[in-house]
Amino acid sequence: MISAVMALSSAAGIVQAQDKPTLYLGAYGGSYESIFRDSIIPAFEKTHDVEIVYVPGNSTDTLAKLQAQRNDQQIDVAIMDDGPTYQAINYGLCQSQAQDAKLNDLYDFARFPDDKAAGVGIIAGGLAYNKAIFEEEGWDAPSSWDDLRDERFAGAINVPSISNSYGLYALVMMARMNGGGESDIEPGFQAFERDIAPNVLSFTPSPGKTSELYQNHEIVMSVWGSGRVQSLADTGFPIEFVYPEEGAVALVQGACLVEGTQHAGLAQAFIDYLMSPEVQILLARERGNGPTNKHVVLPEELADKVPYGDRVANLVTLDWNTVNENRQDWTNLWNRRIER
Repeated sequence: MISAVMALSSAAGIVQAQDKPTLYLGAYGGSYESIFRDSIIPAFEKTHDVEIVYVPGNSTDTLAKLQAQRNDQQIDVAIMDDGPTYQAINYGLCQSQAQDAKLNDLYDFARFPDDKAAGVGIIAGGLAYNKAIFEEEGWDAPSSWDDLRDERFAGAINVPSISNSYGLYALVMMARMNGGGESDIEPGFQAFERDIAPNVLSFTPSPGKTSELYQNHEIVMSVWGSGRVQSLADTGFPIEFVYPEEGAVALVQGACLVEGTQHAGLAQAFIDYLMSPEVQILLARERGNGPTNKHVVLPEELADKVPYGDRVANLVTLDWNTVNENRQDWTNLWNRRIER
């Protein structure tokens, strides 16, 4: 009898464990994943009695998974850079969150078309430089995207390939500054081909490699993101981020409520959690993200380190529909004309 009772009890426990819902989260790997696993996910799992499985990958990897699983989605929430998020929306992979009142707390540029994604973090794309070397040489700090043309920095700059958001930002900004823009990218290619490429030591998109180039004193300036710069600065390296006078570009990390999820309510609750002040402040501290929630008040020691306050008002955004329509052609041109 005792063994029978134990068997029944064990079976009930198995059924109960199986009944606990599981959310699959597709998002960035590396330190981002570590922050989520250690400091963000456990509290949500406890509050909502849910298990979250983290599926790491860069934005293009996550987008590819969503496309491949279109008819049988395995991911419930996907966090991607804004470019791939716009693509996911256009492919019909994200469902509207318009019924969610929490979206009213976001900056306008952090709300995606038809509210089919919600911004959960802001990174500024601009310039970075080695402050110690600039001071040794008596150089003024860079202040403009045009500083990429300066012959003093010949062979000492890193600009990521346009497969990376930051390289793409530089190309579009140079086009805008020379009479073009997303709908007329040729002026940007001409500026790169004629003036900028000769100054570039490396087109690596790898943040680890970029950090290594700085630490080995192989480069003195780069096109990079504010979060990556802050991570390197936190190690004690004398690097500083610059918001160019023409505008730094807003990279908005979008949270997509995946079309086809079987747990839409829980998935929406998790996205709301990511927009909450406590999580936004944590990501600012641990990741260098600017808050997308306009009501978040950052502690003074964080306010100067991330896109926040007046700096947010001066960020520029790209026409992602035009960019995504042309990106493959631009990549082919880039490979032929710039990275030869």
